[in-house]
Amino acid sequence: MKAIRYTDYQTFPQIVDVDKPTAGPGEVVLKVAASGACHSDVAVFDDFVEGTNPLCAPQFTLGHEVAGWADEIGEGVDGIERGAAYVVYGPVGCGYCRFCMVGQDTFCENVAEVGYLGIGLGRDGGMAEYVVVPARNLVPLGDADPVKASALADAGLTPYHAIKLALPKLNKAGSSALVIGLGGLGLLAVQILKAMTGATIIATDTKEEALREAEKHGAITVASGDDQAAKIRELTGGRGVDAVFDMVGIGPTVETAMKTVAKQGRVSIVGLGTAGSDYGWQWYKEPYEAELVKTYWGTLPELGELVSLLQQGHLEPQYTTYSLDEGLDAYQKLVDGQVAGRAIIVPNERF
Repeated sequence: MKAIRYTDYQTFPQIVDVDKPTAGPGEVVLKVAASGACHSDVAVFDDFVEGTNPLCAPQFTLGHEVAGWADEIGEGVDGIERGAAYVVYGPVGCGYCRFCMVGQDTFCENVAEVGYLGIGLGRDGGMAEYVVVPARNLVPLGDADPVKASALADAGLTPYHAIKLALPKLNKAGSSALVIGLGGLGLLAVQILKAMTGATIIATDTKEEALREAEKHGAITVASGDDQAAKIRELTGGRGVDAVFDMVGIGPTVETAMKTVAKQGRVSIVGLGTAGSDYGWQWYKEPYEAELVKTYWGTLPELGELVSLLQQGHLEPQYTTYSLDEGLDAYQKLVDGQVAGRAIIVPNERF
């Protein structure tokens, strides 16, 4: 079968022929319906050098945003139906530490023993015709579209987790939220905020088309520029924003976040920050009792909650589909900043 693989450090991925996987005990082989291309993939094949992360060393199939149909069910697996559609929870931990026991494999305490970070991150992922995954990592989709659902595995789950952690700041009268960066994660963050809170949603980006898309989902938009922070504070009556979600995570966006957050507010750094951030905290400059936190991905139960939001019609991911043969073109467009929303590879159109 064909697969898009990370073959060497700082090397663009390649389409290669590999063997179809088989299901071991506790595993399921999915016929892949969709797999999203993510900026973290680009970080892996563009930026990683030997020693950056031994758990994500070369020679694996990319794709950690995966949905598909159960094709082969391994020994000891219950509750999985052949031909039914599922979305994959990407992180894969030991399954028995205190974090994995509650579905938070991102913080697995035995990750070195596991030997990889997750599906498409050290272990073969979904940029292929088939992928094998632990059965415990599957969330049933029912009649939800697997292509739309694939984006939930990271582009949806990552902001959802950050927003859930910030709900104490948002579940009060007159609260406000700011989303910085309106790519795949940011646009879904706007929709999640609208579905889960009554907060005023403000969104900002450098691209006009992204601002217009956010407005369709109920956000008040502010274009990037020299007076950006002042305009955002003006929208809150000068008080500042209760919860800021920085989907970019570089110095200028973190600075905007800190200029706009309210006293006792919360800034969540969600984006990877490919250019890095050297923002310096200054005691008398920052709002008192404001929190600055770094969030990471999400939990297995949260992915199930996201699927429910999709099924209820609250989420409409923005995406463009590509065939598996067009997958390298999709990654090149992602590298070049030419992707609006999510680029989703569709290896198989039906079970």
